[in-house]
Amino acid sequence: MSLINEYRDTEEAIKQLQARLNDLQQSDKLKKELEFESKLRGLMAEYNKALPDIIAILDPESRGTKPVRAAKPATGRRTRKLKQYSNPNTGEVIETKGGNHKTLKEWKAKWGADVVEAWAKLIG
Repeated sequence: MSLINEYRDTEEAIKQLQARLNDLQQSDKLKKELEFESKLRGLMAEYNKALPDIIAILDPESRGTKPVRAAKPATGRRTRKLKQYSNPNTGEVIETKGGNHKTLKEWKAKWGADVVEAWAKLIG
């Protein structure tokens, strides 16, 4: 796409968004929602409450639905995922967790790292 076409498309999109914004600004429904939000934030500030406090008051059961985080393993490193590389040229298949595999290095030298990485499937 030429730069001038991109400019015209962007200009047209801006005009459409401006029209939509003007429609929204004239909407009574939006005005009511903005007034409600303003009053709610005022009450929250007056009583020194945050949004999670309000949610806990209005929906006490939502607090218990948060997923519990699993404890991290003692080691600082995460385990690597097993990848399976399938060479479409030779039909050979390699499974490895790291990039320090002799055949994998040869493939990357011959066909390029980006091409070889495209052959990869994440196993686990």
